[in-house]
Amino acid sequence: MFKSKKQEHTYGIIGLGRFGHALALELAQSGADIMVMDRDEEKVREMRDYTENAYVVKSLDKKSLMEVGIQQCDVAVVCIGSHLETSILTTLNLVSLGVSTVIAKATSAEHGEILEKLGAQVVYPERDMGIRLARRLESARALDYIQLSEKLNISKLMVPESMVNTTVIDLQPRKEYGINIIAVENAGTVMESIGPNYVFQKGDILYVSGTKANLDRFADALAE
Repeated sequence: MFKSKKQEHTYGIIGLGRFGHALALELAQSGADIMVMDRDEEKVREMRDYTENAYVVKSLDKKSLMEVGIQQCDVAVVCIGSHLETSILTTLNLVSLGVSTVIAKATSAEHGEILEKLGAQVVYPERDMGIRLARRLESARALDYIQLSEKLNISKLMVPESMVNTTVIDLQPRKEYGINIIAVENAGTVMESIGPNYVFQKGDILYVSGTKANLDRFADALAE
């Protein structure tokens, strides 16, 4: 099969629409082993520049999935949104084939609920992009925003001039705002271990985690 790097995950991408195509490209360009499949021969042909394991599959029944070897993937992602029945049946087949992690795209809360009951992790690409854009528009200092769950979110914020040459102890992010600084980026270098004596520099970009309310309070404080 195609699993050349024992320590790395292999990914199966089912459906090469906008979401699936972007996901497959990003994984391939990061060096991951991927398998892709779609019923559209042209879309599959495009992906053969990135992986040998690109298949035209007209049916996504269990037999067809087994024939291409999807069960050997560590993670399978169902990127089918418009055809609910196909999405649901494909997810069910992947779970029954014993794929360790099945992730499925949902287009509605009801669709997502069904996929979750089948044993899949559910993603809502359109909703999540909307949330990220709204957060970026809400806060002038928020460079990006990711919602991981109802209680855990990550925001990317630029350090204001007023914070330069102060320390994490001075800021007291956890005590004052209930948020954690998980990384700092400056000039393309990311520092993942930020101690209490770290001195904020001009151009620092903070990666902070917390609830939406606490991140909002922190963003507002930086804007003052």
